[in-house]
Amino acid sequence: MSRRAATLTLTSVLVLIFALVGSFMPVPYVALMPGPTSNTLGTNDKGQPLVKIDGREVYPATGHLNFTTVTYRGGPGARIDLFTALRGWVDDDVAIVPEETIFPKNESQQQVDEENTRQMRDSQQNAEAAALNHLKVPISIQVLVDSVQKGKPADGKIKPGDEIIAVDATKVTSVAQVTELMAKRKIGNPVTVTLKRGGAEQKVSLTTAASPDGKRPVVGVVLGDQYKFPFKVDISVGDIGGPSAGLMFSLAIVDKLTPGALTGGKFIAGTGTITPEGKVGPIGGIQQKMIAARHAGATVFLTPADNCTDAVAARPDGLRLVRADTLDSAIKSLESLNAGKNDLPACPGS
Repeated sequence: MSRRAATLTLTSVLVLIFALVGSFMPVPYVALMPGPTSNTLGTNDKGQPLVKIDGREVYPATGHLNFTTVTYRGGPGARIDLFTALRGWVDDDVAIVPEETIFPKNESQQQVDEENTRQMRDSQQNAEAAALNHLKVPISIQVLVDSVQKGKPADGKIKPGDEIIAVDATKVTSVAQVTELMAKRKIGNPVTVTLKRGGAEQKVSLTTAASPDGKRPVVGVVLGDQYKFPFKVDISVGDIGGPSAGLMFSLAIVDKLTPGALTGGKFIAGTGTITPEGKVGPIGGIQQKMIAARHAGATVFLTPADNCTDAVAARPDGLRLVRADTLDSAIKSLESLNAGKNDLPACPGS
């Protein structure tokens, strides 16, 4: 063998080795895949109703109102390799996204999981509030302390679980109202917070400090709106996080609290966040969620308006997209489907 041929052979072997080694090197990407889909009108894997209502008359519900999920591979400490990423890029069922899309920088996987759990909890509460608002059932709101930041003015004076009743002399009934009142103060201003703890009211005097960006006055508490409902709703979905099932939870609650089947016996799936006022918001992973829904047997998919463009581009065959702007509009669409009408709000181009 000539020296030139030997050099080419060695070079080719080295290139192949480097390519093989490189294909197994971890890369900062995450693979998103279709996840489980569950019927909010049915039971979980323990045989318990996903949505259980106590203290109020409920009605039989048939058909499916499935919420959809996305599973992922990768993330800090468990990155996928280049070969897996390349394979995902050519798989229509998989989306390969930058790692920071799922795991923001400076946040651990535990922190992300905890945030997803909090979002699921909040989405369930918002879903119940939206359903009861739709049904004109009166509800009230409490402003509760979720956590207190160490080293901030409230540390040692306010505790998680405290109910905030007033800021100075102004009574408050929502987190938004507290935020608005605090924004009117300057860093270093005194503020008196009236709270309820263990059924007793007390006043706490604080001095505002600067937010991490130095632009806003804060006292170092994380607040959440806690709704007081006239009856009990339990939503049991197991180890699933995030806010995207809100719309489907609301629909299930409305269906169980009203006579007749909202689905008309059809297999409906969907996704979307929900506000207590019933506004439907966008979610991530729309492509994978539609695939999961279609594989499960869904023929109609309720789609947030802001996800319509991506949904139309990736719609599986046999799945009809119905645009859901609000809980009210989604219910009207399902009622129209039951009546055999076809003039439903649709995603443009679907």
